[in-house]
Amino acid sequence: MRKRVLVAEDEKRISHLLKMYLEREALDVEVADNGEEALEKALQDSFDVIILDILMPERDGFSVLEEIRKTKATPVIMLSAKGEAHDLKRGEELGASDYILKPFSPKDVVSKIKRLI
Repeated sequence: MRKRVLVAEDEKRISHLLKMYLEREALDVEVADNGEEALEKALQDSFDVIILDILMPERDGFSVLEEIRKTKATPVIMLSAKGEAHDLKRGEELGASDYILKPFSPKDVVSKIKRLI
């Protein structure tokens, strides 16, 4: 059975790029364009890894992660252009598995996902 990844990213260019790279690795990829959609998909479906942008419309990535952690232990990789220590700490406290700063190499993201699954 193929592994499933949820990419929650409001920048279409980034979500498309990640989807393309992950599908090349034989992963099934679902995309969410905002925080509410990401939360709905994360709670309704089963994913092996979730890639979650921090700054998204409708609901930020931290609040999405907080809600996910109430019922699921799915590995979550936080994506952000913000690299302040307090953001890293908050993600860690909420249960993020890893943190990737933008700009990033899609190959690095694929590598981190493979490590988690």
